[in-house]
Amino acid sequence: MAVNKIFPGAAAALAGVIKDGMTLMAGGFGLCGIPSALIEAVKQSGAKNLTFISNNAGIDDAGLGVLLQTRQIRKMISSYVGENATFMRQYLAGELEIEFNPQGTLAERIRAGGAGIPAFYTATGYGTAIAEGKPVAEFDGRMYVQERGLVADIALVHAWKADPEGNLVYRKTARNFNPMMASASKMTIAEVEHLVPMGELDGDHIVTPGIFVKRIVLLDHVDKRIEQRTVRKREAA
Repeated sequence: MAVNKIFPGAAAALAGVIKDGMTLMAGGFGLCGIPSALIEAVKQSGAKNLTFISNNAGIDDAGLGVLLQTRQIRKMISSYVGENATFMRQYLAGELEIEFNPQGTLAERIRAGGAGIPAFYTATGYGTAIAEGKPVAEFDGRMYVQERGLVADIALVHAWKADPEGNLVYRKTARNFNPMMASASKMTIAEVEHLVPMGELDGDHIVTPGIFVKRIVLLDHVDKRIEQRTVRKREAA
């Protein structure tokens, strides 16, 4: 019996599965490839005390920044958060818990979680605050820090194309944290820009196999914002 993975909207895709206190992953890098519609649906759900695993926290009015404004996030497990003033204010006020990670370490923690690897060792961070309270070990004369794999209750990802089975294709830079997060959760929900018939996707182009994806939302529009616009100054006439 075929399972219908396609839901009429982001709110419907989250209905009945999101609860207070959950741990979620959100794909994307900066504002590129972020699951904006699903993040907005989390906001509308009213779920609170959430832990989010994400490379960054968006900006004040986009990405995870909208959930910080509504104070639905209790903890962030991230790498870079420098573009979000709301994040800074809540952290300095002791209202938000942060678990900082070197960017490569965060990527590997997520990949390890999806691969069923509970922990691994890395030299990155040894001898710094990152290593405090963590087991360390020596390998071949060099010291390493133990890092734990990460698994979420729900992963929210953004893809370029999908078929009804949930096979996903990502476009260019949007293929960042999305693929590894898609395999590291109990339930992966994908918002997609294009939904194509079965057999239309080239198998060599599929990055995330549909077995990892439980629910699909077809976007009716995509708002692709630029986080930092840099232009060349005009030369004097």
